[in-house]
Amino acid sequence: MPIGLTVRVLKVGLTGGIGSGKSAVANRLTALGAVLVDSDRIAREVVAPGSEGLAEIVAAFSDRVLDAHGALDRAALGALVFGDETARRRLEAITHPRVRARAAELVAAAPADAVVVNDVPLLVEVGLAPTYHLVVVVQTAVATRLARLSRDRGMDRAEAERRIAAQADDDRRRAAADVLLGNDGTLDELHAAVDALWRDRLLPYERNVREQRVARPPEQVVLTEPDPTWPEQYARLAARIRHAAGADLRVDHIGSTAVPGLAAKDVIDLQLTVGSLAEADGPLADRLAEAGFPRLPGEWWDNPRPAGSERWEKRLHGSADPGRPVHLHLRVAGSPGWRYALLMRDHLRADPAQRAVYLQVKRELAATAPDSAGYATLKDPWFDEEHLRAEEWAAQTGWRP
Repeated sequence: MPIGLTVRVLKVGLTGGIGSGKSAVANRLTALGAVLVDSDRIAREVVAPGSEGLAEIVAAFSDRVLDAHGALDRAALGALVFGDETARRRLEAITHPRVRARAAELVAAAPADAVVVNDVPLLVEVGLAPTYHLVVVVQTAVATRLARLSRDRGMDRAEAERRIAAQADDDRRRAAADVLLGNDGTLDELHAAVDALWRDRLLPYERNVREQRVARPPEQVVLTEPDPTWPEQYARLAARIRHAAGADLRVDHIGSTAVPGLAAKDVIDLQLTVGSLAEADGPLADRLAEAGFPRLPGEWWDNPRPAGSERWEKRLHGSADPGRPVHLHLRVAGSPGWRYALLMRDHLRADPAQRAVYLQVKRELAATAPDSAGYATLKDPWFDEEHLRAEEWAAQTGWRP
């Protein structure tokens, strides 16, 4: 379900392990007004009796996979493909394209202001996360899931454990999650969390995507202590940007959140490398906006180093997601601003002493700066000096961007 230029809805991927309570989240979101695209339901639809999908499965695996009524015998098919990688891939080649095509039809039919929730059990396993504006993962302790599968589905423990082991583990799902919903409590607690997600994030996110508007971070400067998940967040954003760009463009994590141990404003800075500013102004800008990264209006430059030289022009996009502020800098490959962003990041990563000095400067300025613009301006004298040290370090180490 790729992000395309003709679909203006907010696309949310919903996933979770078997027994996690993902269906309860889907039902609550539907009750709040979301349009649900249920991949399991579609998967049954595309192999229904009389369908081309079922005919192709029979041609591939014989009529042993049919029950007495001519419908797909899922248990028999599962016995054939479980543990057989070649057979599983053969089945997926038949079903997955049909499921994706039907899901795309349902998304295209959704109202222009819809929040479309795609319930995909294997979203992480098949690598679909970058195709959504947001990925929501329902996470529940394995013991709780085993109890639910026994109570609600009559599944014996050995079968439940086998099903859980066949899916992605919690760590892998957590790495793919923009939103992690814990579901070890009561249904009322789960509903309250879903309601807050809908009200505070999904509705404003949809509006911002539709209107191609950036969710601006607060103007007041607040430094956040180092967050170990910043690199994971960058990785998710970069994958989404590459998918939207339609090419394997270079996306780097830059700025303070890219430097381990450094307190920073909780804004992820990314640099997208382009061949020219004309490329940045072309269809790429529209694709980024559709993916949730609209362009900020006006003209943007980086302050040059040394000060007083010609300004370094760039394009600047932000995030439409109110829950994750982003600055997306589009800079031309090899340009001074492009090189400078990578040099300063790598120098601060490599030099603990200068990193400590910079942290102290940041804390002092954050305490006195009236707003983000003033904070950035007040840092300029330090960066003028640090740029010289960084260039010396680059020459000594042979650094290249």
